[in-house]
Amino acid sequence: MEALLKVEERALRPRSIKRSIRLEGAIPAVVYGKMMESEAISVDGKDFIKLVRDNGINAVYYLEIDGKKIPTLIRGVQKDTFTQTIYHIEFLAVDMKEAQEVEAEIVLVGTPEGVKKGGVLTQDLFTVRVSAMPDKLPDTIEVDVSNLEIGQSIVLSDLAIKGEFDLLGDLEDQIASVSEARVEEEIDAEEAVTE
Repeated sequence: MEALLKVEERALRPRSIKRSIRLEGAIPAVVYGKMMESEAISVDGKDFIKLVRDNGINAVYYLEIDGKKIPTLIRGVQKDTFTQTIYHIEFLAVDMKEAQEVEAEIVLVGTPEGVKKGGVLTQDLFTVRVSAMPDKLPDTIEVDVSNLEIGQSIVLSDLAIKGEFDLLGDLEDQIASVSEARVEEEIDAEEAVTE
């Protein structure tokens, strides 16, 4: 499915004008890249949120500017800290034949055998940087932890990636582990020793 986002060009304006754009339901944005000059635009807020919900943050978004469809990736979304209202978006114009890098969320799947036996699952890595062609960039990477026993862990190099993207960074980074649960009595005994 092609994620097409209609945009309007806008002149660089003072903050008060940007505020009025937001009041109309639009979000100020910018698109830039190797093959184009930086251009100030605005996007419909509801359309943007729906497209991201349906396609994911790492999807290729085609921006329609001057009758041309420009393939882009979302490079930044600025939100209000308290209300989580989006107030600015950055789009990077990309060449569809050139690999790009993004952060993908790590999602643990399954209940580890060690947890069924009383262990505790700890997730140590929540995102990983990946490189792929723009139309193959994942939003999430599912990691099956159902076979982990107490005392075992899974690292990036353990993942069976089917070649659509490359993992970047240290392949020995630990994603998750199952450890023995500490019993309340042991904790009380340790506290008594320290007092």
